[in-house]
Amino acid sequence: MSDTDELANSEAPLLDHLIELRRRLLYCVVALVLTFGMCFYFAKPIFGFLVHPLAAAGQDKLIFTQIFEAFMVQIKVGFFGALMFSFPIIANQLWQFVAPGLYRKEKRALLPFLLATPVLFVSGAALAYYFAIPVALNFLLGLEGDLGGGVTQEALPAVGNYLDFVMQFIFAFGISFLLPVLLMLLERAGIVTYEQLKSAWRYAVVAAFAIAAVLTPPDIGSQLLLAGPLCALYFLSLVAIWFTRKRREKETAAEAAAGE
Repeated sequence: MSDTDELANSEAPLLDHLIELRRRLLYCVVALVLTFGMCFYFAKPIFGFLVHPLAAAGQDKLIFTQIFEAFMVQIKVGFFGALMFSFPIIANQLWQFVAPGLYRKEKRALLPFLLATPVLFVSGAALAYYFAIPVALNFLLGLEGDLGGGVTQEALPAVGNYLDFVMQFIFAFGISFLLPVLLMLLERAGIVTYEQLKSAWRYAVVAAFAIAAVLTPPDIGSQLLLAGPLCALYFLSLVAIWFTRKRREKETAAEAAAGE
């Protein structure tokens, strides 16, 4: 069966598409609700894991200044964990909805991107948790001490502020590590070309440091921990795009030769 016949057989009326979309969205909502319930039940152990870098930096106390703050932190932790654990299910449902409308060749092309997305996100989140957050905390907590004139300053982080701090780092690094997927999809769609990306590498380096300056505290250590991998991922994306383009050219030439 040719790609055209395969796609024609998969065509469905608009109403059927809407019903299928509703079914996939329902599965996503159910997955999100179930994982939220599980993560909310284990909110304290999860938050204990997230707070470990703070304890390792020498801070053994968190405070809350509002009556509902500690409870809201548990809800945030539950939702944060639900997003992480339900992401593979949501991505799979999205793929199940989109895949019937793709050619076989397009399915083979997009599947590696789908598989690489959670791996890259988790890699970025791990870098944030094990390296960037400790570096930032050591810098920020190092500002404690004597200000002169008999005045001292002491860090008393609130649970809500600390959770926002950790989530900002984890999501910033995780999403930033999806850069190769984004660039390769843009090139695959014809929005940008390999030559354009190659010639714009200087602007990409400047943009990487600008993003790092916005998303991380104002210390050079944590900024380099984000900007360095971003630059490396950009150049790795160029290499990957070059190889995939060469492979597509060979496949196109082979199909043309077979057609003759």
